[in-house]
Amino acid sequence: MYAPNTARDDELLQGVVSRLARSSAFPLVFGGLVSHSGIHVTALAGHRTMSLRDLHVVADRGLGGRALSELRPRIAVDYRTSSAITHDYDRQVLTEGVRTLLAVPVLVDGVVRSVLYAGRRSDESTGGVAVGPVVRAAQELGREFAARDATVRRSAGGVLPAGRPDGLDSMQLEELRSSFAELRSISSSVTDPELLDRLRHLEGRLAALAGAGAAGEAGGVGADAPDAEPVLLAPRETDVLGYVALGRTNRETAAALGLAESTVKSYLGTAMQKLGATTRHDAVVRARRRGLLP
Repeated sequence: MYAPNTARDDELLQGVVSRLARSSAFPLVFGGLVSHSGIHVTALAGHRTMSLRDLHVVADRGLGGRALSELRPRIAVDYRTSSAITHDYDRQVLTEGVRTLLAVPVLVDGVVRSVLYAGRRSDESTGGVAVGPVVRAAQELGREFAARDATVRRSAGGVLPAGRPDGLDSMQLEELRSSFAELRSISSSVTDPELLDRLRHLEGRLAALAGAGAAGEAGGVGADAPDAEPVLLAPRETDVLGYVALGRTNRETAAALGLAESTVKSYLGTAMQKLGATTRHDAVVRARRRGLLP
């Protein structure tokens, strides 16, 4: 099975980190690649100490762990006193004198490949103008990862990147996944059995286009990963995971599906339990491997 070239990924990551430290509003930039065990920081620029070197961040912990789990950028304007994150990594981060810290996930086909951090040591305000270049750099890095993967796979025998169907680029695949989530949202309000059956058929076709196999009739049965136990998700659990896969928060998912935020949290919890996942991000990855999501 093909695996990313970690050395080459590290090289691409270090190049982006060094460039951002020179040209962005954040003098401290660092980042790491993501594995099953979390984020391993290897790329540094603008640092004054070595406290961040080889830092290991796990999902849901600290700012980077939240960005990893939620698949979206997170920022702590006053890092030291922020109540929105755990402070597992305060010693390493505060040793660098960080006041404001930004963490941006680098996505490849909807899966976090790396996390970029950008820090400021001053109290000056941080707005969209400052954050924008870091977010764009993360998007560009994701495209570079994807392009390199495709080249390596072709040279290894024409095998396409996992989860990406022939003929679709990353942006098209994300649009397909967004359409799948919206279609399931529409289906949830349909009571006519014949129309609902037609909508479920379309959902299966979209899932198949994404290389995930047909979704089950009740929104739950798909192709299992090798040696994995079959997983049956309830329709609403699949609906919630579909929006989580797009990086939506529980509140945003609740608004899209017309549910209470607590109900979304409950569905997500049961889906994670069925999939054996420990984080939102892990649940999406496991669902895709089983063909439950495109």
